Amino acid sequence: MYVSHLQLADFRSYTSALVELGPGVSVFVGANGQGKTNLVEAVGYVASLSSHRVSSDTPLVRQGAPRAIVRAKVVRDDRSMVVDLELNPGRANRARLNQSPVSRPREVLGVLRTVLFAPEDLALVKGDPGERRRFLDDLLVARAPRMAGVRSDYDRVLKQRNALLKSASAQFFRRGADPDLSTREVWDDHLAHAGAELLVARLDLVAALRPLVAQAYAGLTDSGGPAVPAYRSSAAEEGEELPADRPQLVDKLRAAMAGARERELQRGISLVGPHRDDLLLSLADMPAKGYASQGESWSYALSLKLAAFELLRADGDDPVLILDDVFAELDSERRRRLAERVRDAEQVLVTAAVADDIPKELDGARFGVREGSVESE
Repeated sequence: MYVSHLQLADFRSYTSALVELGPGVSVFVGANGQGKTNLVEAVGYVASLSSHRVSSDTPLVRQGAPRAIVRAKVVRDDRSMVVDLELNPGRANRARLNQSPVSRPREVLGVLRTVLFAPEDLALVKGDPGERRRFLDDLLVARAPRMAGVRSDYDRVLKQRNALLKSASAQFFRRGADPDLSTREVWDDHLAHAGAELLVARLDLVAALRPLVAQAYAGLTDSGGPAVPAYRSSAAEEGEELPADRPQLVDKLRAAMAGARERELQRGISLVGPHRDDLLLSLADMPAKGYASQGESWSYALSLKLAAFELLRADGDDPVLILDDVFAELDSERRRRLAERVRDAEQVLVTAAVADDIPKELDGARFGVREGSVESE
C-alpha cells in the first residue's frame, strides 16, 4: 500500500499543492514552518479522519478559506482508489470514494492505513492516560474500521449518562432535592454493553502488542528494558486480571458502576468504563512515566508505533509509515537502528529540517519544501 498522489487545496499553509509519490522512501526537507509536517498530516488525516497535532478540524483550513480539500490516490495490490475529503469548519465534512459520495466520511476508513510518529508522540509515555487510550483506539480502527462505530456508540452513551449524573448531582447537592435517577439503571446497562465491546477489543490488542513492543524496544536501544505494556481497567482492582469473555465483562462493569454510585453522584460524572482506563508502560519493572530518561522515553514511544506497524503489516499490507521530524530528536545510534528497522516498508514518508539528520539507510526521493511549495530535488 502506498500513496501515489497527494493533492491539497486550502489545507493549512497550502493554497494548492500536488505531490507525486512512489513506493520506498520519500524525504521532505525544509526549514521549520515551511509546510513539511502539513503534507504528512494530510496523509494521516486521510487514514484516520483526525490530525495528530490538533483536536478539531478548524486549524486545518487555511485562514480565510471556507473549506479545505484533501485528495489522495492510494495504490493497493495494483489497484488504485481515490479518496476526497472536504473539511467544513462548523458544518459536516464530506467524503467521496472514486468520485462517488459516501453517506458518512468514516466509510472511507480502511482505504489507507498509516502509522505516524511525531514529536507529539512523546506524550504516549509522559502524557495523560487519554493519549494512550487514543493510541489504542486509533489502532483498533486502523485494523477494523467498524470499531469507529463502536467508539461512537460508547461516546454517545457516556454523554447521556454523564448528563444524567450531572443533573442528579445538581439536584442533590445544590438544591437539596432528591435526585431523579429513575433511568440510571438503563444507562448503566447501555454503558456496560458498549464498554464491554470496546474493552474486549482493547484487551486483545494489548495482548498482541506486548511482545512486539518488547522486541522493538530491544532493537532500538541497549539500555533499560524490558518494555512491557499492560492494560489498567477502572473496573478492576490494581493487579486484578479481567475476564476475556464479553458477557463477564458486562457483569464486571455493572458491578463496578454499582460500587461507584455515591462517588459518581458526588462528582456528577461516570467514573467507570474504558474512558477512565490506561495503558501502563513499564520499563525494567518500573513505570516509564517519571522514571525513564529522555532517550528511553523516546525509544518507548517509537517502540509502540513500530509495534503498531508490525501488527498492521501482519494483517496483510504494509501501512504507510510516516516519520515526522523524528531524527532530530534521536542520537546517531538510535537513528541508525530505526532506519534499519523501517527501510523495507513499502512506503516511508520522512520530514526533516536538516538533510544531514536523515540516515544514509533511508536514501530515496527528495523533496524541497519552502513557503508552501514542494519541488522534487
